[in-house]
Amino acid sequence: MRHITPADLQAFEKVFRLNLINALPGYKPANLIGTADAEGATNLAIFSSVVHLGSAPAVLGIITRPTTVPRHTYQNLKTTGCFTINHVHAGFVAQAHYTSADFPAEESEFEQCHFTPDFRDDFPAPYVAESHIGIGLRLKEELPIHNGTVLLVGTVEHIYLPEHVLLPDGTLDLPAVDDVCISGLDTYYRASQVGAFAYARPGQGPQYK
Repeated sequence: MRHITPADLQAFEKVFRLNLINALPGYKPANLIGTADAEGATNLAIFSSVVHLGSAPAVLGIITRPTTVPRHTYQNLKTTGCFTINHVHAGFVAQAHYTSADFPAEESEFEQCHFTPDFRDDFPAPYVAESHIGIGLRLKEELPIHNGTVLLVGTVEHIYLPEHVLLPDGTLDLPAVDDVCISGLDTYYRASQVGAFAYARPGQGPQYK
């Protein structure tokens, strides 16, 4: 088994180190974050950092990169206080990845990457019409992290999903809509279920649903 130390990491070539560290967490969710500025100009960006932070109230978070350069998602979110999380499915994975290109602020990734902005229920941030699962959130808190990244905490105000995806116990059948996940920075995978278990209680051992 190979042992990699901090000294090894420092000595690695930059891109190699970047790929390695980004791959360490394993599979991550693939989501498109939709925002708009005060005039309604739209922006769309691929994120792999969406995290669950609480269920009552429903709270999710995204981590943005350091704002030492313009970050259009961050700027729009701070302006309007709202953003959407849109699941990526295999049918548009190449388009979704292309949103990571450094488009100028006046060019919308929706247009450049061939997605349709969908404003619903008077919410100021656009959903991706092509996505099967969309979530509308309002910014609740901003937490700086020591390396310059920022955790943006949002409360869930809207959820849109196909009826057949929502299972009787509240979980989601993500393979039913061909959801994908990310490893590293640029490699996408389909996920398949290997098991579903009942709520774990001491003394019972693992119980399948």
